Amino acid sequence: MKRFTYILLIFSAFTLFSCGEGKEGFGGGKPKAKGSIGEIVLAIDSAKWAGPVGEELRGIFESDLPGMLRSEPMFKVHRVDPRGMTRMLKMFTNLVYVTTFDDKSGGSQVINAQFSKESKEKAAADPGLYSLRMEDEYAIGQEVLYLFGNNEEELIANLRKNKDRLQNLFEVRERGRLEKALLARKNSAAQHEARNNLGIQIQPPVSYQIAKSEPGFLWLRQPSPTEKRPDISLFFYETNYTSEEQTFPENIVALRDSITKTRIFGDPENPNSYLVTEKQIPPAFRNLVINDNFTVEIRGTWKTNNISMGGTYLGYLMVDEAKGKLYYMEGFVYYPNEIHRDALREIQTILLNTDVSWMENQGA
Repeated sequence: MKRFTYILLIFSAFTLFSCGEGKEGFGGGKPKAKGSIGEIVLAIDSAKWAGPVGEELRGIFESDLPGMLRSEPMFKVHRVDPRGMTRMLKMFTNLVYVTTFDDKSGGSQVINAQFSKESKEKAAADPGLYSLRMEDEYAIGQEVLYLFGNNEEELIANLRKNKDRLQNLFEVRERGRLEKALLARKNSAAQHEARNNLGIQIQPPVSYQIAKSEPGFLWLRQPSPTEKRPDISLFFYETNYTSEEQTFPENIVALRDSITKTRIFGDPENPNSYLVTEKQIPPAFRNLVINDNFTVEIRGTWKTNNISMGGTYLGYLMVDEAKGKLYYMEGFVYYPNEIHRDALREIQTILLNTDVSWMENQGA
């Protein structure tokens, strides 16, 4: 019954929204959505944003990335009063509208007016209904998310219950957007080295060049970092998988340090300037399953042993039991006094496109 009610809610809402303000008429085309990767326009009444609902939303969309040198939010959020949603703002790629149907404030009433009476009645009958997704509502390539509740208590409960789902919705979407541009042209020489030396398939952008390649190891680096472009390195390492203990957090850190001490140098001309894991800010770990392979994500900070450089990193330890191999891949960032969030999203997009289960008979 809930599923049927939800379908009706979507249908009634879609029927209303599709004729709403900001849409092109029959036969007219829609403009292309705009906005930077990781950017969200959030429309909510100012009083609600300042209260418990706003606090919950900040905990979702502006929560700190784990393992960082300093506080950096997951997304860049632009809070807008619904009454100030201009046509230009409605063209943004990611729009989130938030309201409760009992709110009589001007901002919330603007959003509530977009819901039909039937839609509100269905929401009232099922407090578990809290969201509605619309694609290309005002522009092509757009994601519009409505978050609603009969009252703040219901909405907050649903936001808390679905925090991970809401974060993942935009994380996956933004990686997909980034992937189209980032991986359009790849470094075929680096792909060849990865297949030959590690037995894996990687998708490095053409801007990443080979810094070091040897059996079981590959280091790629952006050759020309600038004030507006961070210094990003990627490396891939392969060894035999012998025990589940290899996937324990303390052993992952030990493995990472053993790799960087002998293969990654802060100054390529000085092998004594190697990278180490910063222990004062504990790394953050998360268990995943990627392409049927058990994976541990690790986020943390690094420094050189002589403390001349430092930054953040994102790594993945992947186990391929069928091949009996354990792979560690990482991207680390050097970008002093600047935001690292976008660089880490780039690293994540590249690394998650790695196929450690690649076999030679699959070809390139």
